[in-house]
Amino acid sequence: MAERRVNVGWAEGLHARPASIFVRAATASGVQVTIAKADGNPVNAASMLAVLGLGAQGGEEIVLASDGEGAEAALDRLAKLVAEGLDELPETV
Repeated sequence: MAERRVNVGWAEGLHARPASIFVRAATASGVQVTIAKADGNPVNAASMLAVLGLGAQGGEEIVLASDGEGAEAALDRLAKLVAEGLDELPETV
């Protein structure tokens, strides 16, 4: 299983708009991805309610995980998105 640990780059954390951007990117990745707080249980990264339920704050470490074909590249893109706190989905997602 591939895994990436990354700190949330959005000052407000994964709430509302940032969570929406992240969930759209996770869905577009084409692979099943989970997200968790460093000390928590993983949830489906393509579920808005699950991502919001994490309550991940800005600067907090999260863990992204996936397996299967394309997992490494998908996690690289999602980790970059989370770490940089982008306000829009980049075209590479």
